[in-house]
Amino acid sequence: MKILDVCCGSRMFWYDKQEPHTTYMDIRKAVYTAKDRDLVRKIEINPEVQADWKHIPFDDETFDLVVFDPPHLVRAGKTSWLAKKYGTLDLMTWPSELHKAFQEIMRVLKPTGTMLFKWNEEQIPIKEVFKTFGQQPILGDMRSKTKWSVFIKP
Repeated sequence: MKILDVCCGSRMFWYDKQEPHTTYMDIRKAVYTAKDRDLVRKIEINPEVQADWKHIPFDDETFDLVVFDPPHLVRAGKTSWLAKKYGTLDLMTWPSELHKAFQEIMRVLKPTGTMLFKWNEEQIPIKEVFKTFGQQPILGDMRSKTKWSVFIKP
């Protein structure tokens, strides 16, 4: 099993942050400190591969599973804890950015591959994101604000 976490950030939802089947990728590589409610927090983003999701540096049909948890904020203070922890999307270009990412993810997935997608609808409805992908997921959480969806390679 080969897994790619295409924008791993600080690997927040991984139980095992060194999961051996997984390659951790992110465009950022940094250690941030930020104030969160009276506490100073450290956020470490240390991917194994530093790369942009629009140009995933792997061959076609390499991965069985791609985890895609992109930034979902278009409005956050540049130095805010949320922006440092999760990253941000550009208000004007996010649709084309996510479309390119989806195309790249489908390219690196094996023919029987799966994409696990996480999205928070606080600022952008998930239906708008699915439009940019040009594909609906096969299943997912339809009730909570943070949604998990599963896509298969067409």
